[in-house]
Amino acid sequence: MPLYMYQCAYTAESLAAMIKEPQDRIERAAQPLVKAIGGKLLAAGYAFGDYDITIVYEAPDDQAAASLALVVGAAGAVRAAKTTKLLTGQEWVAALRKAQGIGSAYRPA
Repeated sequence: MPLYMYQCAYTAESLAAMIKEPQDRIERAAQPLVKAIGGKLLAAGYAFGDYDITIVYEAPDDQAAASLALVVGAAGAVRAAKTTKLLTGQEWVAALRKAQGIGSAYRPA
């Protein structure tokens, strides 16, 4: 299954609600949501910086990953989010091999 990384930053209201009633959103929200799209949560954590939470998961396809992002965005609890499709090591090596064959087709300006 394809791999995805989803990062989001909570709204001030969401953070205030979690401070008032602390909870692990990975366990309570991310895990069930990934399962609902037919995926598998592989890793997750809370971060300092531009995003508050990051999850890495497998999903059946791009539409499933997009549906996850749409549901979270429509709920209004995040102010920013980003989905990044990830390649496995094997996929990366395959891309490098394909690049070997097309490298002469590109010339910088």
